[in-house]
Amino acid sequence: MISRVEVGGAELHLLSGKAAWWPAERTLLVADAHIGKAASFRRLGVPVPEATTGGTLDVLDALLARHAARRIVFLGDLLHSRDAHARATVAAVGAWREQRPALELVLVRGNHDDRAGDPPPAWSVRCVDEPWFLPAAPSLALCHHPEPRPGAYVLGGHTHPCIHVGHGFERLRLPCFHFGPRVGVLPAFGTFTGMHPIERTPGDRVFAVADDRVVALA
Repeated sequence: MISRVEVGGAELHLLSGKAAWWPAERTLLVADAHIGKAASFRRLGVPVPEATTGGTLDVLDALLARHAARRIVFLGDLLHSRDAHARATVAAVGAWREQRPALELVLVRGNHDDRAGDPPPAWSVRCVDEPWFLPAAPSLALCHHPEPRPGAYVLGGHTHPCIHVGHGFERLRLPCFHFGPRVGVLPAFGTFTGMHPIERTPGDRVFAVADDRVVALA
């Protein structure tokens, strides 16, 4: 069963890979990949998992193979910091990019991108400022910051939303998609990112990511 939402004139499929698929545009929407975050922490002497960039790229590959996407739009924070330009990280993403020359990559710059700088030219990423619109849905504002904008439905990231389900010792914290009346937020895509609980208001639609499923919550 596919979880679908319609926002800003676009029908989106919500994926357990923590991305949204826009079939009419053959476009994957991804927020907060934070590539190079682990390298940034290791530079500070903090012990963190290895190969997090590889894990992020593996999930992207699985989504691309399943949906035959022609475009990925990153809704901000593609890179975590300037340390994300470390040689190993640049080489890993560069090799991945070389194998997919026809794939269009667009980055709607976020706050971390402002600090990290644009991706290396060899990655062939088109970088734009928010809000960014596609002609197919002129009322859908693709952003990083989930802040309302006049005359548009905003789809962004930034807050790494999650929700608690269950009670007591059976309580879980799950990443989620959170759609309010004017703003929707995607879960953080990166394999090494934190999460922050959402505050629901009446009428909000929330979809939790549980393993390989996306579950609508009442």
